[in-house]
Parts: sequence; structure tokens; C-alpha cells
Amino acid sequence: MYHQTKFSNGLKLITVPVEDAKTAAVLILLPVGSRYESASFNGVSHFIEHMMFKGTVKRPNSLAISRELDGIGAQYNAFTGKDHTGYWVKSAKENLKTGLDVLADMLLNSVFDKKEFQREKGVILEEIKMYQENPLLYIDEFFEFLLFQKHALGQLISGHLENVRKMSHKRLIEYQRLFYRPERVTVVVAGGIKREQTVNLVKKFFPWKCVRKNKEVQYAPFKKRDCQVGLGVKIFYKKDLEQTQIALGGFAYPYNHSKLEAAELLLVILGGNMSSRLFIEVREKRGLAYDVGAYLNKYQDVGNYVIRAGVDKNKVGETIEVILSELEKIKKNGVTKEEILRAKDYLEGRMKISFEDSSALASWYGNQSLFADSIISPAQKLKKIRKVTQGQIQEAALDLFRSKKYKMALIGPFKEIKPLLRILEKRV
Repeated sequence: MYHQTKFSNGLKLITVPVEDAKTAAVLILLPVGSRYESASFNGVSHFIEHMMFKGTVKRPNSLAISRELDGIGAQYNAFTGKDHTGYWVKSAKENLKTGLDVLADMLLNSVFDKKEFQREKGVILEEIKMYQENPLLYIDEFFEFLLFQKHALGQLISGHLENVRKMSHKRLIEYQRLFYRPERVTVVVAGGIKREQTVNLVKKFFPWKCVRKNKEVQYAPFKKRDCQVGLGVKIFYKKDLEQTQIALGGFAYPYNHSKLEAAELLLVILGGNMSSRLFIEVREKRGLAYDVGAYLNKYQDVGNYVIRAGVDKNKVGETIEVILSELEKIKKNGVTKEEILRAKDYLEGRMKISFEDSSALASWYGNQSLFADSIISPAQKLKKIRKVTQGQIQEAALDLFRSKKYKMALIGPFKEIKPLLRILEKRV
């Protein structure tokens, strides 16, 4: 059972006590990410995330922060997405106070030292290069760049190299103050905790005052007219690669959509595990790829599905043909009762394993508080999954797998788009 508490400064707290749990996870979420950024200031949310670990008034540098958390054996990190940013600490439940203290100090009292700002530019530039030079890491963002094009959802989370080089210390601080406000913050604490004690600790460590009433900052909603209609292929040319990364997909459902559970089961059956259709056809029967899979990405106003595979540069065409054939089969013939039952059992098993982890529970409730119309428990989610029928899954396949609208991104030693586009056009 979870509980929500809203403080007078607007900050929201979600507590998720778990009986007999030995760990406690603290997750702080803010609705800010690359989709909120202008093209010229792309990458600022990610840069702020880095700077939050560089020192506070009480803990003057990154070593002081890490030494305190390492001293209690905690796991800790942060992340930036397209629509939210998070900071988290997971520790033994006895050390909850330390985790809250450090995270609150980072959010309220980071100093944003100019020298650290310049030094961190170099770190982030190397991080961007690392991702762009590793096709396995970069293919997801490259696919969404193709799908969403000039809309902010197509922007890189890290920003481009030139964005980071030109980043202004003054503007970064202004941006941080605009978005990092108590009424925009959700604190989630899950695991071996007591609700009343946790409420008191959060009240103590987050005495965050609203300096002024700010207008709510919104992102630009996505509309499909913002992007290219019809088939699309984009290649990131890498001359010396032997293996090509393929990402084929299209638009799917956003958060809160009534067909979301059907789509989740569809993607499990298609490519969600080692007994899925694509894994059997692409890897086991033909030996075309070591890794092949399918998954959903969800945002508040739109979603997408992605089918991924890493294959030999000489087998790209054959692999695409096999993938497209499986999409056509599932649209035409649907899925079997046995496949649905296995997929439902699979999702239930994965959820039960995952939610033994206090940090996974914190993410579950925190993400819903940001994006869902209402918060449901894992058990309620499983009930919705169990109700999905064969017909609903086939309906989702017909919605998603529209042959005239496939998008395909590749990273590999190819320069010509036309031969790849012709493979897609054969299915139209």
C-alpha cells in the first residue's frame, strides 16, 4: 500500500512501506528533460544532472558526496530522460536518513562552481562521443531522431557536441532555478520504512521555500504532422563496422492509453524474450543475429515500438525481410491462446522478481505519479494484463504495424538508402 503526502511548499512525497524489507530506496523525480529544451540549449537538463554531484555548501566537492554514500555501502546515481530527471540512493533501511540528507542537500544547496562547470564539459563531451561511437548504445536515440525529426522528442538527451561546448554557466543556473522548484518535485521512498517517520524526515530535509510563483513550464505536445509521413530510412554511416545495428518501428500508444496492455503483450510475443517469434526466426532458425528483440517507449502524448537486431553487414537485407514477414503474419493471423498465456505468465513473473527490489518499487510509483492519470499497484496492473484478449492483441498489431509508415534506422557501412527503402516498399 502506498501513501501520498503533499507539503505546503508543493513538494509531493510517496511512501511505499514493504514489510520485512531490509533496504530503503529514495528516488527524486522532476518533470524535465530534453523535450523541454530549445534546439540551441539542447543538453542542459543532462548537464545539470552532472553538476548536482559536484558539491554543495555542506559537502564542498564530489568526493565529499561519494565518500558519505560509499561509507554506508549505498548504491546511488542519477539519470536524465526526454521527459524526466531522477536522483536516487538505495541503502540499508537503517541508513535512510543519510540518503535523504545527501539528496536533499544536492537539490537545495548545489553550488555550481564555475571551475567544475568547465571541467565537467570535458566529461560530458567524452560521454557523447562514447555513445555515438558505440552503435549498440546509440541506435535507440538515432531511431527516435528519425521518428520525431525536428520535434523536441527527436533531440539527443545529452545534446550535441557543439551544444555542450557553447553551454553557458549563467544560463544553466537560470534553467535549473526555473525547473528545480518544490512544486515540481516528487520524492518516493520505498522499502523497509515507516510512513510517519519518513514524512518527518522529508519535512526536515526539504525546507524548500517557493521564492516566487512561477508559471508552469510545459513542453510542446507532439503531433504527427510534425514529422514525415510514410516510409523512412536513415543511415548513420560507419565505414569499418562488421555488424550493423537495425532499429525498425513506428508510432505506438502513449501513457494512459486503453490498449497499452495489449501492446505490451504483443511486443513480448513478438520479441520480448528468448522464446519469442523474432528470437526463434532470426536467431535460432537462421543464425542471423546474436541479439534481437522488440519493446515499447512511452511518453505522455505519444509512444513508439522498436524492433532491434545486430547483424552481419552482408545479412541486413535478409534480416529485414524476416522481421517484416513476422509483422505481416501477426497482423493477418493474430496470436495463439498458448502465446498469450505464456506472455502473461512471463510479465507476471518478471514483475514479481523486479518488485522485490525497493528501487524498482520506487520507480513504479514515481513514474506513475508523473505520467499516469492515476496510480495503480503492481497487482492492479497484472489484473489489467490478465484481461487482454486475442482480439485486442491483433487489433494492437493492426494499429502499430502499418506497412506504409515503417521507419528504419541503421548504423553501419552503408551509404545508399534506396536499396533498403525498396525492401520496405515491397510490403506496402
